[in-house]
Amino acid sequence: MKRRRGLVLMGLAGAILFLCVFALCAGAVRIPPGEVLAALTGQTLNAKFESVLWHLRIPRVLLGLMAGASLSVAGALLQGLFRNPLADPGLIGVSSGAALGAVFVIILGGVVFPDVLFLSDVRLLPVAAFLGALAVTLFIQALAGSNGSVSTVLLLGIAVNSLADAVIGLSTFLATDTQLRALSFWTLGSLGAADWKVVGIAAPFCLGLTVVAPLFAPALNARALGEAEAGHLGYSATNTKRLLIVVTAAGVGACVAFTGMIGFVGLVVPHLVRLWIGPDHRWLLPGSALLGAALLTIADTIARTIVAPAELPIGIFTAAFGAPFFLLLLVRARRSAIWT
Repeated sequence: MKRRRGLVLMGLAGAILFLCVFALCAGAVRIPPGEVLAALTGQTLNAKFESVLWHLRIPRVLLGLMAGASLSVAGALLQGLFRNPLADPGLIGVSSGAALGAVFVIILGGVVFPDVLFLSDVRLLPVAAFLGALAVTLFIQALAGSNGSVSTVLLLGIAVNSLADAVIGLSTFLATDTQLRALSFWTLGSLGAADWKVVGIAAPFCLGLTVVAPLFAPALNARALGEAEAGHLGYSATNTKRLLIVVTAAGVGACVAFTGMIGFVGLVVPHLVRLWIGPDHRWLLPGSALLGAALLTIADTIARTIVAPAELPIGIFTAAFGAPFFLLLLVRARRSAIWT
């Protein structure tokens, strides 16, 4: 089993390298693989290709890798924290909370506080999204309690998502035509805003979540046995919850702030990895990061090439893949409940 896990992780890492080169080549302006490799190794290449690569595609690919890894790791952490397989940043309202924080900065900040110039600063996006995600996570956890069932968490997530949709709808009413178009496209998810400034701001949050997450693997493995058992093994349930909430909210907040609402990645990816290499979080978390990065990279590549030079929202592809998988999980859970 250990050898299989290692092979899976190595295969995912190799797939990411291939997909990155493919993503850098594909697009409205097609770039030969040799030119891409030349650019990555610091060699001189065609000025047009160089501009497209360094100013558009490389930042976009990097943002996609970070967002995919962060959302997938966040889903795996939340599933371990709540001890239910249907938890993810979107279904339990964390993404909606982050979206509310980001919308406040993008639209409501300028409308409610037009004289406060710093509210329009892009650097506030991940901060506001983090605070929104943290508030929603704490709220749902408090209402669900330590032994909240799957149905309770999902119902709370639905309620919070509905409330968030109402606030975002109000924001669209207050928005200008330019803001409205940007917001409509943003809510469907897109990596089109990627540039080096955005990558630099999002990197500490996204990479921080991905790097710190494996440190929680032993606690999550113990928590799978139950909170009492985890306490006997020396893992404090309260401290684990608080740290996981903060770390997850930070990573999801940064992703949603710059990529919009990309659903189902945090739900689907951990399940696929769990099927391949088992539930051990020491392997599940890095596997989720790798598969999530690969999945979002290929989804974004399809989104911006299938109707080039225009692009489709990336959320369409993740929803088309994730929604049937989620329905399958619900059907399997219902059958298990009937026969047990």
